[in-house]
Amino acid sequence: MQAKQTKISFRLSVPVLAVLSVLSVAFYSCKNEDNPATQNQGKTITDVIVTNNTDFTLVEAAVIRAGLAGTLAGTGPFTLFAPTDAAFKAAGYADAAAINAVPAATLSNILLYHVISGSALTGSSIQTGQYAQQTAGTGKEPLFVNKTGTAVSVNGARVTTADISATNGVVHAIDKLLMPPTGTVLAVAQADTSLSYLTAAAVRGGTAVTSALSGSNQLTVFAPTNAAFRTAGFPTIASINAAPVATLTTVLTNHVIPSVRAFSPTLVSGPVTTFGGGSVTVTVGSNNAVTLLSKGNGTNAATVTTADINATNGVIHKINRVLLP
Repeated sequence: MQAKQTKISFRLSVPVLAVLSVLSVAFYSCKNEDNPATQNQGKTITDVIVTNNTDFTLVEAAVIRAGLAGTLAGTGPFTLFAPTDAAFKAAGYADAAAINAVPAATLSNILLYHVISGSALTGSSIQTGQYAQQTAGTGKEPLFVNKTGTAVSVNGARVTTADISATNGVVHAIDKLLMPPTGTVLAVAQADTSLSYLTAAAVRGGTAVTSALSGSNQLTVFAPTNAAFRTAGFPTIASINAAPVATLTTVLTNHVIPSVRAFSPTLVSGPVTTFGGGSVTVTVGSNNAVTLLSKGNGTNAATVTTADINATNGVIHKINRVLLP
């Protein structure tokens, strides 16, 4: 049974989501001797992972630790977005020992967030746009699959090797370990000690602000860190609480793009309209570094320091400067 693709439609006054970076890896056809589909005839997804000693040694360790080897060898069909070894290491899991130190239930929850059950999503079967795909985890949290042209990403991860065929589905290697969302944008910010000034500003802004950040509408939030607020003239949380509510609300709404969940692979250079009606110019560098400039910044662009923090109602990108309107 094919899993339903739920298309997410959005419209901005200027485009924020367009062609992925040229560094994104496209789905493509290979010669038979190089084609994963040819090499993996007769293998289940578990077999594919176990026999790939180049990219999947850590996901293999995680699958075994989580007790999911039998599941991924089952009837399916499944689509597995498999983090490479480099992706696991970038997320802080240096080796199999580090993975085996994680509780099995935790690993199971993380890994099943990478699995779509009931469908083998090949590159050609994914339609253009952004789609919510229900995962196999306990909470059934959705993944967001983005496709422009032939380039595909999932949440903030780019596909690096596509369409690795298995008897019970398909595997796509990705360059990031994906984490299930732990709460709304507001809840995620409240749990992050580097965003405590932002949280204080949101609370000071009142119910209108906190309701928007914890509501069901999709948001992209460029979140200034505590250091960014201090640089902007708010040395303490007390100084934020002393600021006029209208001032804080104007500043905060200049950091929010409404009605869209824009992960970093889908950001392109150009102006975007913010929730407050202002304009922020996005610049994507050749190395995929993202900077932002608003009228109040002068020539001091903000840089995205941590991208693609997933929330139930959107995505957060931490930035190192406040985008003054």
